[in-house]
Amino acid sequence: MSVLAAFMVPHPPLIVPDVGRGGEKKVQKTIDSYEKVAKEIAALSPDTIVISSPHSVMYYDYFHISPGEKAVGDFSMFQAPQVSFSEEYDFELVKKIEEIADAENFPAGTKAERDPDLDHGTMVPLYFIRKEYKGGKIVRIGLSGQSYEAHYRLGEMVKEAAEALNRNIVFVASGDLSHRLKAYGPYGFAKEGPEYDERLMDVCSRADFKKLFDFDHDFCSKAGECGHRSFIIMAGALDGMKVSPTFYSHEDITGVGYGILSFYPTDEKEGSVQVDKVKKEDTSDEYVRLARKTIEEYIKTGVQIKLPDGLPKDMTDKRAGAFVSIHKYGQLRGCIGTILATTDCVGEEIIQNAISASTSDPRFPAITENELSALEISVDVLGDPEDIDSPDCLDVKKYGVIVTNGYRRGLLLPDLDGVDTVEEQISIAKRKAGIRPDEDVKLQRFEVIRHH
Repeated sequence: MSVLAAFMVPHPPLIVPDVGRGGEKKVQKTIDSYEKVAKEIAALSPDTIVISSPHSVMYYDYFHISPGEKAVGDFSMFQAPQVSFSEEYDFELVKKIEEIADAENFPAGTKAERDPDLDHGTMVPLYFIRKEYKGGKIVRIGLSGQSYEAHYRLGEMVKEAAEALNRNIVFVASGDLSHRLKAYGPYGFAKEGPEYDERLMDVCSRADFKKLFDFDHDFCSKAGECGHRSFIIMAGALDGMKVSPTFYSHEDITGVGYGILSFYPTDEKEGSVQVDKVKKEDTSDEYVRLARKTIEEYIKTGVQIKLPDGLPKDMTDKRAGAFVSIHKYGQLRGCIGTILATTDCVGEEIIQNAISASTSDPRFPAITENELSALEISVDVLGDPEDIDSPDCLDVKKYGVIVTNGYRRGLLLPDLDGVDTVEEQISIAKRKAGIRPDEDVKLQRFEVIRHH
């Protein structure tokens, strides 16, 4: 068994007595639960303690795993420099995680470390653990701006790496809950705060980790949550296992939610919960299914599929330009299309452009077989371009734009994230075509039918 147990814990420096100076007593339930967790980890005697921390190095598009052989840290920031740590990293486990990530072009690794010192999201759990257990190295993982699915996949990789090295690990998901539970709290009160804590503790107390994906990002932001993505990484590390969840405590006295639970893998049926693999249900239509089938077959065999039988008439009898867009964990992975039809029908247009988007987009390396299961694909079928006299005839949500100056032509699809004004839409289309901002252009607009 590689994952001996997983623990969900908070990280308020307040609960370290040298920091709290007596104030820690008001959250004594949290301290008592932490001490219980530390004793349980000591009893498990893991080879490695993997800690995911919201306060480690964080990037929008990359998961940072702390590199090297060791790290130090203390609570100087909280006026307690005498509480210090010197930890050894399990660099072999880190290397294996990196190898697994690299094999599928997953954005995780040890690059670009900004601050090598241990963060308080890591040190608070270690403060309690090291009082009971001096053994075991650590692995420290930061969060990212990537999707929930990407965080879950990273947890799976941690488990896969541990299994490959026959390493017994304990996973510690460090993270506070809502920071907006009380008017006197550090960020005031928001109604979403108590709702978040109640939902989160209910979901995790039942180990119903699929429900973690149902927490809307806007809702989480309003709730001021801290550890949600850390908990999702932990869930990924338990993927496919039968676990026994145990609730220890939840407190909101300081205006911040502190929740502590454990999850033990077990073969027993009574009291255990199956952590189902998180896979999105395929609700895509024929357009997207054709693009996906094309990409999977071409990447695996190098053979372009033939137009399948039984497609809708709009795909076999109609000619139109089409774009195939590929995303992976919420990030663009390839997008190529045609403004006007270049083949005999929409279906063939999709096949042609799906291959190009997955192998020939100059911004990205060709997609590999290891990435196929993580791809999100959409297909945009373009309507006929319509000449317009003014930008006033555009609407960034409804219409795409084509700009033309001589032989240079640029296109931008409608309703794209981050493109909120007509001026931005035209500017980006010009830039794609190599047209200077001050050059005049002919404008055309078009509508699309978007298939997900």
